[in-house]
Amino acid sequence: MGTLQNVGPTIAERLAAVGITTRADLERVGPADAFQRISKRYPNETISVCYYLYSLEGALRGLHRDSIGEARKGRLREQAGLG
Repeated sequence: MGTLQNVGPTIAERLAAVGITTRADLERVGPADAFQRISKRYPNETISVCYYLYSLEGALRGLHRDSIGEARKGRLREQAGLG
């Protein structure tokens, strides 16, 4: 996972902790569900939307998290139950 854009060691470790260890796993689950799983696994920590939700979307699209359009960010927040 660490070879995907936007996915550093911490995000990769937390993804693995919720059973997402490959790009195919992330594609199957999707960024919103992955974000929800991480948030539930680490309930006492603040899980940043831009560092997790947008980074995971960017990883799948080959984009930096800041390059994801506002409309898509809004849909992701809704899918993750944040909208």
